[in-house]
Amino acid sequence: KDRVSTIAVRCGIRRDKYLVSPGLYGIGSPDPDSDVLVTANYKLTFDHLRSALRGISAWILVLDTRGVNVWCAAGKKIFSTQELVNRIKAVSLEKVVAHKRVIVPQLGATGVSARQVKAQSGFRVVYGPVRAWDIPEFLNKGKKADKSMRQVTFTLFERFVLTPVELHGALKISGIAALMLFVLSGIGPGIFSFHGAWERGLISLSALVTGLISGAVLTPVLLPVIPSKKFAFKGILMGGVCGLLLLPLIWDHIGSMAGAAALVIFSVMVSSHLAMNFTGATPFTSPSGVEKEMKQYIPVQVTGILVSAGLWIYSAF
Repeated sequence: KDRVSTIAVRCGIRRDKYLVSPGLYGIGSPDPDSDVLVTANYKLTFDHLRSALRGISAWILVLDTRGVNVWCAAGKKIFSTQELVNRIKAVSLEKVVAHKRVIVPQLGATGVSARQVKAQSGFRVVYGPVRAWDIPEFLNKGKKADKSMRQVTFTLFERFVLTPVELHGALKISGIAALMLFVLSGIGPGIFSFHGAWERGLISLSALVTGLISGAVLTPVLLPVIPSKKFAFKGILMGGVCGLLLLPLIWDHIGSMAGAAALVIFSVMVSSHLAMNFTGATPFTSPSGVEKEMKQYIPVQVTGILVSAGLWIYSAF
């Protein structure tokens, strides 16, 4: 059941409802000397930790992060010093364990002050590794993390597993976009043609699908090899390549250079917007950087879509 739920969550289905109740949990056969590992109440995070601790007896202290993962919750200050202190007191942790030590994931360090936790609860914070699967080795080494345990990675696999949820998010508005494409495709010399709406609508739909795949799948997967630090511009480049590759497949159904330009521009703008959305899933972007990029590129994307709509209507006459 957990595996099926994990797949569903990876695809963005009921993601905001996938959580566990805050509190203290035991894994294996923990005793007063067992380590206490702190995590978020996003169930995917909880399950990853639980899986990494297979064969180890430990306590898991789950904070109330409103179903948000550790890294994002720390950035939002809900995986926080105060929440950790409150949870320690709520579960009477000092009565459960004989030591005064909690292990906090490194990605939660921005939200948790070790000094304040010590002062308010008496428990010492030890920052664990970035990845849950390094915890057994971390514990075996006397709770010492080597350089590799401290490094944040964003590998091909780590990027690829994020694409289903990106696609799911994009599909929420794709239905509306598709409907608008069919309506615009029906505009022509006879004011409106249902036949034109269907035939030209299907052609324009191919540009939408191309933009979706380019921005939500190909750009994230090929992220390191696409030039530019701007995700929106990476999406423009990838969308341009994919749009040009689409043209030979649909050229016989377009009928004009204006129509071809409209579809390529539309595909590029969709790709750019979705690629820009991916910034929130990466470990090397900042909120201020994301905001700056959005202010710079959203006007470009809106203008591009309006231009493509105008060209698409013009190409019907």
